[in-house]
Amino acid sequence: MEQEILEKSIPKIKEPGFWSETFRFIIISLLVVIPIRLYIAQPFVVSGESMIPTFQNGEYLVVDEISYRLRSPARGEVIIFKYPADPSKYFIKRIIGLPGEKVSLNGENVSVTTTDSEEILLSEPYIEAPTFGNSVTTLGPNEYFVMGDNRSASSDSRIWGGLPKDNIVGRALLRLLPVARASVLPGQVKITE
Repeated sequence: MEQEILEKSIPKIKEPGFWSETFRFIIISLLVVIPIRLYIAQPFVVSGESMIPTFQNGEYLVVDEISYRLRSPARGEVIIFKYPADPSKYFIKRIIGLPGEKVSLNGENVSVTTTDSEEILLSEPYIEAPTFGNSVTTLGPNEYFVMGDNRSASSDSRIWGGLPKDNIVGRALLRLLPVARASVLPGQVKITE
């Protein structure tokens, strides 16, 4: 009798149902995934041949969107950005020149004159065919000079000029697919001598 009175006086906690738990799981997932997707990292699939041999068509990358909020992009980094002529399109290229620098293409050589007037001849081990052509581009205070690793198949700063910093989405952080080529910071190299 005493046990029955105790059981009746303690309220029973109702176990959450399937739909209640499912709804809670979805809400928590959205609260975690959406901020990560919008502000930290996002997926990117390579489309085209402008970065061969470093990146092949169809490779699946994760783009780091937070690093450039903490520091400036660096020469040699592979970045994903909104194409200046059509911001609905995303491109992947390598940073060659930094804000305020002068980039010179002279025959097969690519050189950069830094803001300290130091001239650097770039060593580019990631390209299979040399860059041809002659041009000089002086970058503005918030512009980057970018080129694809497959120079003969790349629409880049040689054609449309400096890339505004505001167009940069982030850098290639991970190559996830194909699994045989999976890597961290894919394509990043030091390109100065």
